[in-house]
Amino acid sequence: MSAADRSTEEKVGSPDDLIRTASGSGKGTSETSVSPEKQDDQDQTVILSKYETSWVHRLLTPPNCRWDPSVPHELTYSLCILYATAASFTVANLYYNQSILNKIAETFGVSYETSSQVPTLMQAGYASGLIFVLPLGDILERRFFIIGLVSFTAIMWIGLCVTNNFTAFRAISFICGMTTVTPQLMVPLVGDYAPPNRKATSLSIVSSGLMLGILIARLLAGVVANYTAWRNIYWLGCAIQFLLAILLFAFFPDYPSTNPDGLNYFKALWTVIHMMLTEPLLIQSGLMAFCISGVFTSFWTTLTFLLASPPFEYSSLQIGLFSLLILVIVIVIPALGPFMDRYEPLLPLLCCGAITMIGVIIGTFTGTFSIAGPIIQAICIDIGHQMGAIVNRTAIFTINPKARNRLNTAYMACAFAGQLTGSAVGNRLYAQGGWRYSGYCSIGLVTAMILFALARGPHETGWVGWSGGWELRKVRPSKVEQRSDGEQTA
Repeated sequence: MSAADRSTEEKVGSPDDLIRTASGSGKGTSETSVSPEKQDDQDQTVILSKYETSWVHRLLTPPNCRWDPSVPHELTYSLCILYATAASFTVANLYYNQSILNKIAETFGVSYETSSQVPTLMQAGYASGLIFVLPLGDILERRFFIIGLVSFTAIMWIGLCVTNNFTAFRAISFICGMTTVTPQLMVPLVGDYAPPNRKATSLSIVSSGLMLGILIARLLAGVVANYTAWRNIYWLGCAIQFLLAILLFAFFPDYPSTNPDGLNYFKALWTVIHMMLTEPLLIQSGLMAFCISGVFTSFWTTLTFLLASPPFEYSSLQIGLFSLLILVIVIVIPALGPFMDRYEPLLPLLCCGAITMIGVIIGTFTGTFSIAGPIIQAICIDIGHQMGAIVNRTAIFTINPKARNRLNTAYMACAFAGQLTGSAVGNRLYAQGGWRYSGYCSIGLVTAMILFALARGPHETGWVGWSGGWELRKVRPSKVEQRSDGEQTA
């Protein structure tokens, strides 16, 4: 390959680079001289990377993190674990407060009902971040964007540690919730750079990190607040955020923007709505996300009422120990990754529906007299919920590689709507008819999810149907290459 060819490849691979041209004939102004021995009749193009032309990029990007388009960039397991760690300790921000609302109420002199506004506002901020912050992942360079979000959240978190004003505490909680979207930025990033045969496996590792973060937050908050002042859990969370920012600064690769030519922010927001109305695969995945998320939140919100009532009458501590079941999910989901990678999304989604249905039926009809029922239901629902999210994301990320953050925004909007619906409907049905009424609703939602999965075949490109065949195993790229002389080589 000629030097000119290599230069052209570098220019395509690094859109942000500064290009300087040296004339082969020696005419005109040139910042770079070309030796006579290496001059061709044609002009030579010399490309300087942004690290050579910008002291800011040199200062803020360690050499091991600098982007080089000439080397492979497949996601390694070490980077995957880094992203899972980031997802774990950032999503924890949303859950520290849930175990200490009574102590927050005592400190600020408000009622328990008023103190419950803190997690509500933080979740509302998170939802706002999914809609208005997450699409920026398709516009900005992700290294600086993600590290900036983590650093900003850590700085704002100091306010939660020191303020004595409840209004300020609530306002800062909303802002921190809005900037705690790092876990959802990691998911499309994995979709971009994980090898095709390991996408689901890599996504499952990040998803497991996210689930582990929820468990860590609840357990740490309960233990720390039980033996020390509740503010200490916020100070600990603040320290973790700063340490995470340092860790990401040291090892997070400087991935190029997925839209290097620029993308208008408001146009990006509009494309989210447009894709939700025009992409059959996204609509199908969104409907399934709505159903499975509704089942998930309906179960976990009504479980507390069941376990606190006869015949169980468990304490808050005993009920809280149910969160340890997340450890099962953290282990099982990565183990299912190769299965999800091997087959078209339809088969894993049907398995997801079957596992969830089995758990819901067992828990619904045995949960009123046996603790084994809710335990089995919790494990099956959590596996189904995470498995469905991984498979659906793997599928929708194929729609437009340059819009994966916006696709994730659309998907999470559907999932969040399902969570709100499941929580509200589950609570209402439990109040009217008890545990089994809410269980019947979950059975209906799982049935709807399975029907949505079956509405489109594994190779269907339209809205409904089974055109393209029934083959469920993914077709691997052929390893046989055609040589220029026509002979095939393995």
